[in-house]
Amino acid sequence: MLPFANIAIIGIGLIGSSIAHAVREAMPTARITGYDADPAVRARVIELGFCNDVSDSAGAAVTDADLAILCVPVGVIAEVAAEIADDLPDDAIVSDVGSSKESVLAALAKALPGARIIPAHPVAGTENSGPDSGFATLFQDRWCILTPPESAAEGDIERVKAFWEKLGANVEIMDAKHHDLVLAVTSHLPHLIAYTIVGTASDLEDVTRGEVIKYSAGGFRDFTRIAASDPTMWRDVFLSNKDAVLEMLQRFSEDLSALQRAIRWDKGDELFDLFTKTRAIRRRIIEEGQDDAAPDFGRTHD
Repeated sequence: MLPFANIAIIGIGLIGSSIAHAVREAMPTARITGYDADPAVRARVIELGFCNDVSDSAGAAVTDADLAILCVPVGVIAEVAAEIADDLPDDAIVSDVGSSKESVLAALAKALPGARIIPAHPVAGTENSGPDSGFATLFQDRWCILTPPESAAEGDIERVKAFWEKLGANVEIMDAKHHDLVLAVTSHLPHLIAYTIVGTASDLEDVTRGEVIKYSAGGFRDFTRIAASDPTMWRDVFLSNKDAVLEMLQRFSEDLSALQRAIRWDKGDELFDLFTKTRAIRRRIIEEGQDDAAPDFGRTHD
């Protein structure tokens, strides 16, 4: 039995289109209705054909839904939730895919009082965006974190869990505040660092006469990939999860100062110990199946 028969996807970028593709493969009898605020995106989704129907409004998209997934930047979650409030069926479950959860949960609860809300965060993505960027295997063997409110029915949680498991994800249930702290370390701070390093390199281009780009090594290329992520989404993530991000940024600043002192005073043993510890973390990530152990981080060389 399918966890859901009628799925509405609001916002059809990388994640929304990937959900649609994955549903088509894993649950081919489920009906998918899509909506995006951009008419050009809606037209492109119709051309690509991975939704059964594309609506002209968010409200119309959820009319018959038993699961409505808001795949929009967290900064507009409240606005989009308000748009579907009058048309959302009483028995429908509302979820999302945002990278910060405490603010999302509060926004959904305020805009949709009494609704069955099970926030979710699939920890997966690429630097690409738009309806053409989605693919069915994006969530395969990746984690999806559910952050249901205390009032959520166990049956609703289990249905959303089953949905993501059918898409190939491993599902973890977590308190929203704890989620935001964990993701501030593992995702938000790394993105902030990447944006900063690439921005600094850009500012130095006049001094280096283009050599930063010309001679970019693998590490810098990895940073540029992260820094190519959707700017609207990440602006909203940092603002919606500011407390946890600022806490982690302060800790990082302190650790960076300690590293600076170690280099300044030739403390090679401290540097070696740090690099040994971080190398072990990389190995654990590979062992957990969360990255590729192929040579050169899986890069291809044509």
